[in-house]
Amino acid sequence: MSRVVHFEIMAKEPQQAVEFYSKVLGWKFHKWDNPGMDYWLITTGDDHVPGINGGLGPGDPIKAVVNTIGVADLDATIMRVVQHGGKVLQSRGPLPGVGWYAAFEDPAGNRFGLMQDDPAAK
Repeated sequence: MSRVVHFEIMAKEPQQAVEFYSKVLGWKFHKWDNPGMDYWLITTGDDHVPGINGGLGPGDPIKAVVNTIGVADLDATIMRVVQHGGKVLQSRGPLPGVGWYAAFEDPAGNRFGLMQDDPAAK
């Protein structure tokens, strides 16, 4: 069975995206030491926690794939998204038996979702 092993975010102003995701989700960015390539590696969490890491590079935003990111406190994260220039596309709502979900667009125009686990969500 194949699994998602990497995601990529493209932004016309990569440093703005680095700042946005660092402040909103606490992700760590490391400039890749590869001559001729303007690219950051993204660490989204501890290695012992399930999840994937990714990369960020310069370019037009890609809107074909929406990554959903698990968060501990959806309401607090929504506030940080808005505070740091993100746009709410779909307000917080239940995924019955799974949790709470909301959709956003980052300042570069990339869409993403956030979900807080809550089996009691209705």
